[in-house]
Amino acid sequence: MSDTQYPVTPDQRYFVVRGRLWRRSNPALSNEQRERLVRELMRCRSAVGRAKRSGDSEAEKIARSGVHAAKVALGERGPVWWDDGAPDYNRYLVKNTPYRDWYTQLRTHEGE
Repeated sequence: MSDTQYPVTPDQRYFVVRGRLWRRSNPALSNEQRERLVRELMRCRSAVGRAKRSGDSEAEKIARSGVHAAKVALGERGPVWWDDGAPDYNRYLVKNTPYRDWYTQLRTHEGE
């Protein structure tokens, strides 16, 4: 997995942005697979922007579908990529998850 500028949970499943958990990509993907999927994701995100600027709601819908498909393939959405039965906290506020204490401690140490 690539490094991130955001804090990553101890189990490597999520990173935190503005107090919210976001699922990381599946670490079982090869570098080649990940790079291909990220290119597809970026292509679709660009298409969303073009469609929005042109006011083409149908093209935007198709492009957003592509973004979603790429994120599912990366493991960032859809079924979880881990197999230990742990629940998915994607998009949850950290304070409402079992990661709360870890994040509170992390933020306390950042201020030192």
